Amino acid sequence: MNTILKLKKANLLGRGGAGFPTWLKWKLVKKAKAEKKFVICNAAEGEPGVFKDGFLLENFPEEVINGIVLAMEEVGAGKGYIYLNSLYFEKYKNNLKRIIGKKPIVLFKKEKGYISGEETALCEAIEGKRAEPRNKPPYLAEKGLFGFPTLVNNVETFYCVSKICKGEYNYTRFYSISGDVKRPGVFQLPESAAIAEVLKTTGNYPDFDFYVQSGGGASGEILLKEELGRPVSGAGSITIYNKERTDPFVLMGKWADFFMKGNCDKCVPCREGLFRLKQMIEKKNLDKEVLSAILFSLSEASFCSLGRGAAVPFRGFLKKVMNIEV
Repeated sequence: MNTILKLKKANLLGRGGAGFPTWLKWKLVKKAKAEKKFVICNAAEGEPGVFKDGFLLENFPEEVINGIVLAMEEVGAGKGYIYLNSLYFEKYKNNLKRIIGKKPIVLFKKEKGYISGEETALCEAIEGKRAEPRNKPPYLAEKGLFGFPTLVNNVETFYCVSKICKGEYNYTRFYSISGDVKRPGVFQLPESAAIAEVLKTTGNYPDFDFYVQSGGGASGEILLKEELGRPVSGAGSITIYNKERTDPFVLMGKWADFFMKGNCDKCVPCREGLFRLKQMIEKKNLDKEVLSAILFSLSEASFCSLGRGAAVPFRGFLKKVMNIEV
């Protein structure tokens, strides 16, 4: 059985946030006809509260490299890249180079800015251009790095690929747990586990009134404790907030600041909308109509997924925690 069929049988979904079927992404790149192909491991991880890829690079780098090599062999790529945020680059470069040896895999240091970890923006960065998202289509499977078919998966996805091909995959995933918890860290548990189950199993279920941000550390969905019967989505992060002790304007201000600094300023919804949002939060003057217009613009008119993702926590937080329907 070839690697793609093994991934399909395991029903592996990408662990970078989008949850796209890994086997299908690989198949599209493999079928593409071109004189060159590339594979990129995305280790740009930089969202607050998401740190499981760093844990994998620290503890299981051999598995990650093996997954990259398997991908290159399966799709016919002659060269691979590991795209690392600056912290991971400095911390893990020597060990990764040792493991890579003479394999045609290159380490690349990520540009500043959260958006430079978006899959088309990172291709731009590797090509020596400003890290801005591209129009899609064409998709990377057709026209990616240097105009050739390119496969991009994140660190955990390649780890899982290695485990699947060794017959050691046990349908788990890694969870980043942080916030008002007793045992913050990275935990490996069943991928189907409900959020409440993950928190209880890890000794992190709160004994106070709380809410959760799940999936991403800034772009994640806000959930109340009665909504925790669902599995964790996205990048696998869970952040706990003490409802009584968390200042809502401080928290929203951190989100707004993160997205303002992390976006590329290419499109109006992000550039202007996030600025206006931050202004309102700083003044603690939330105009419901203006908020609604900004969040609609972000979710419906943003050029890339950063703006669309930015609307998610604000809309959920305003409705569920502040009782403001927008």
